[in-house]
Amino acid sequence: MTHFKLRGQLIDIPNREIFAAEIQVDEKKIVSIRKIDRQPDLPFIMPGFIDAHVHVESSMLVPSEFARLAVCHGTVATISDPHEIANVCGMQGVDYMIENGKKVPFKFYFGAPSCVPATPFETAGAEISASDINELLKREEVLYLAEMMNWPGAVNKDPLVMEKISLAKKYKKPIDGHAPGLRGEIAEKYASTGITTDHECFTLDEALDKVKLGMKIAIREGSAAKNFEALIDILDEHAGMVMFCSDDKHPDNLALGHINELAARAIAKGKDLFDVLEAACITPIHHYRMNVGYLRLNDPADFIVVEDLKNFDVKATYINGEKVAENGKTLIKPVKNELINNFNTSLKKESEFQIPAKGSKVRIIEALDGQLITPEIHGSIRIVDGLAASNVEDDVLKITVVNRYEDAAPAMAFIKNIGLKKGAIASSVGHDSHNIIAVGVDDASLCRAVNLIIENKGGVSVVGPEEEMILPLPVGGIMSDEDGYKIAEAYTKIDRLAKSLGSSLQSPFMTLSFMALLVIPDLKLSDKGLFSGQKFEFTEVFLS
Repeated sequence: MTHFKLRGQLIDIPNREIFAAEIQVDEKKIVSIRKIDRQPDLPFIMPGFIDAHVHVESSMLVPSEFARLAVCHGTVATISDPHEIANVCGMQGVDYMIENGKKVPFKFYFGAPSCVPATPFETAGAEISASDINELLKREEVLYLAEMMNWPGAVNKDPLVMEKISLAKKYKKPIDGHAPGLRGEIAEKYASTGITTDHECFTLDEALDKVKLGMKIAIREGSAAKNFEALIDILDEHAGMVMFCSDDKHPDNLALGHINELAARAIAKGKDLFDVLEAACITPIHHYRMNVGYLRLNDPADFIVVEDLKNFDVKATYINGEKVAENGKTLIKPVKNELINNFNTSLKKESEFQIPAKGSKVRIIEALDGQLITPEIHGSIRIVDGLAASNVEDDVLKITVVNRYEDAAPAMAFIKNIGLKKGAIASSVGHDSHNIIAVGVDDASLCRAVNLIIENKGGVSVVGPEEEMILPLPVGGIMSDEDGYKIAEAYTKIDRLAKSLGSSLQSPFMTLSFMALLVIPDLKLSDKGLFSGQKFEFTEVFLS
C-alpha cells in the first residue's frame, strides 16, 4: 500500500499557477492537496512528461527496459506505436509489446498499427488486417489507430483504409496521421477523414496549415529526425495544439535524456513555461484519454520532482504513487524477457552484391543528417571490370537491402552522405519492414556486415579493415532483451566504430534505418528495388 506526504512548489498547469503545497498520496492516488506557506529551497512538483508518439522498438529495447531508462528523465507514459514489431511478427508482436510493458510500473499506451505492411512494394514479415485492428481497438490498453501512413489511400478513400478509419471512429478512438510535406487541398482531404495528429511536419508553414485543419502537431526530436528548431515557434499561438515526441530514440540518446530535454530547450528559447508544460505533460492526456494524472485531487499519483524549471533536472519520478526513479537512477527492477523473432534468410555470397554496370551515371539516394526525407540526386560511380563500384572520393557508396524473411537476391543502389571511407555498416532495424540494410565501400565488407546480422538473427554491425563488431538484437531482430544501460553502452561503442570508418552523421545507424522507408519521399531502397516516393513506383538505378 502506498501512503506518503510530499511538500514542494506545485506546478498547476491548467490554472497556470505555482504555489507551495503538501500533497498526500494514498492507494496510488492524490487524496489531498493542501496549500502551505512558501518555504525556502522547496523543489518543484509537476506532472510527468509524456512522449506523444514513439516506436519503443527503435530504442532497441523491449518496453520494460525502455521504461527503466525513461523514468530517470521524468517520463511517466508514452503513446507507443508497435508498428515495427508488427511488421516483423504481426499480432504476436503487438501482444508481446503490451504484455511486456505490463511487467513494470510505467504507463505504456499502444496503438493499433494501421499500415502493416506499410506498402506493397517491400517484403514484410506479417500483416495486420482490418479484423485484427478491430480486435485491438476493443482493448483498453489500445487507445488509438496508429499513424495512417497510406495518405494516398486516405485522400482517395481507399475502401480498406476507410474501413480501418471507421473502426477507430466506432470505438471513439483518435486517429494518428503521417503525412510529411502534405499541404493545401490534399492535406485538407486527408484531415477530413478524421485524422487528428501529425508528427511528420518539417516546416513551420506546413505545421500551421495542419493546425488550421484541426490537427495537433507533435514536435519531433529523435535520434535521426530533428524538427524542434523548425517547429517550436508554433507554440506561441497554438499551445493547446502542440505535443512533444521522439518518434525514434536510440538507446545511447535515451540514456541521456528524453522529453525533459525538449522542455528545457523550449524554455531556453523564451517560450512560456505553462505553454511548454501543457505540450509536454497535459495535451496528450486529453487527446488520447490517457489514465495519467496531472496533479489534481483524486488523480493517479503520476508526477515528478525537479530542481528547477529551466533545466528540469529530475530528482524523483512517481507513477501511481510508486517512486520509480531517484537522482538519475532507475528504481525499476529488470524483468525476465522472452524472445520472439522471424528471421529466415541464408548467409550471402560476396558475388551477390555485384552490380553489372549499365553506364556511369546513376540515381543516388541523398541522406540528410537529421532528416528522413531523401532527395534523388544524380552522379557518377566507378566502373571496375564491368561492375559498378562505390565512388569513395565523392562519397557515393553502395547500399543494399536484403530480404530477411526468405532467400532472395539483394536489392542494390547507391547513396551519398553516409561518409564511410572504408568498411561497411549494417542493420536489421530497417523501417518499415525491417529487412537487412547495409552501406559499404567494397563488396567484401558489405557481405560480411550483412552476414553478421544473419548469423545473429538480427542486430547492428560494423566491419572495418582491422575490427568488426555486432550488437545482437534477438527480439524480432530489432530489440534486445538485455539490460538497457548495457545496451546503451554497447551501442555507444559500435556507433563510435562506425564513425571511425569515416561517417560524420550524428547517428549513422538511425539514418541508415530510414533508407528503406518508402513512405517518406523521395528516393528509397526496398528489398524489391529502388523506389521513388514522389511517383510511388519503382525506378531504375542507372540513368538512360
